[in-house]
Amino acid sequence: MKLPEKMHAVQLIAHGDFDQLVYRDDVDMPQPGAGEVLIQVGAAAVNNTDINTRIGWYSKSNQANVDAIDHAELADAGGDDDGDWGGQGISFPRIQGIDVCGTIVAVGDETLTHRIGERVLIEPCLRKPVDWRPYDAWFLGSECDGGFAQFTKVDAEHAYKINSGLSDAELASFPCSWSTAENMLTRAAVKAGDCVLITGASGGVGSAAIQLARRRGARVFAQCGEAKFEAVKVQGAEAVVDRNADLVDALGNETMDVVIDLVAGAQWPKLLDVLKRGGRYAVAGAIAGPLVTLDIRTLYLKDLSFFGCTMLQRSVFKNLVHYIEMGEISPIVSQTYALSEIVTAQKDFMTKRHVGKLVLIPPAL
Repeated sequence: MKLPEKMHAVQLIAHGDFDQLVYRDDVDMPQPGAGEVLIQVGAAAVNNTDINTRIGWYSKSNQANVDAIDHAELADAGGDDDGDWGGQGISFPRIQGIDVCGTIVAVGDETLTHRIGERVLIEPCLRKPVDWRPYDAWFLGSECDGGFAQFTKVDAEHAYKINSGLSDAELASFPCSWSTAENMLTRAAVKAGDCVLITGASGGVGSAAIQLARRRGARVFAQCGEAKFEAVKVQGAEAVVDRNADLVDALGNETMDVVIDLVAGAQWPKLLDVLKRGGRYAVAGAIAGPLVTLDIRTLYLKDLSFFGCTMLQRSVFKNLVHYIEMGEISPIVSQTYALSEIVTAQKDFMTKRHVGKLVLIPPAL
């Protein structure tokens, strides 16, 4: 396969609104170095972190207690220099895109030539496997270029071969959301028989968490907007509670073994009320606002365990690929778009009317 010298890609040129996303057809091709592989992107899904990073919501200077998607003022002003997952700042222009399915088309050294032609999923949390330190990581599309392009490169260890009859768009729906959900369940040690409450259950991570918790034999209770009740039940939720409901009234006091939280916000104290003594709380999102009120007595008198979940446990992505290959979980794709339609896709994403993933398809060569 003769590779082009230039490629189509979407570059984020600064923190800010949609005008900071620039679609180009003359971006230099990434060149794989030693130990790296070049991947032709088949599909790349839209993720909440794309919007968060674009508007600088991760910046420590952002103290607004609102969802990034609702925070138009921050988008207008642009974020600060630390507006990425790791709080270290990103370099512009940046090609975003953390959810990627594609095919290896070139390699950086001869020891990897056997991998050319492999269909792969890219692990979103990039760490050298020889030194698996918890906080020494980059994220695809944040600290390094990602999949909103025809090609991307990554260390070979993070390109997982996958054998599946699913389409590229379906496979691209898995990496970030599903590994985030599986990581939360792993950290919280969810097991068969546990009663698990999942907030934000209609989103990418929430809907993934339902299937993955059910796979473990847990009983799943979900919280989302009323309009999405039926779609969430289809994923395997035993019961669904409206996002504005009083959780204690709906579920009872001290009835849940685990809370998988993607929402936070003003109703956050109720999540601790429904946890049993010795319960586990795992969080990987704050779509209703990052600032919450904690009565510290609830934490220690109920012997609760809290887990903040960003960096993936080492086994998580490997296990996820296995679940996909075994057909134990099913993709949830709401809609696909051409890569050039990224602004439309992000606007649709921000309406929160979909269940599952929105996926971008780069142009073919």
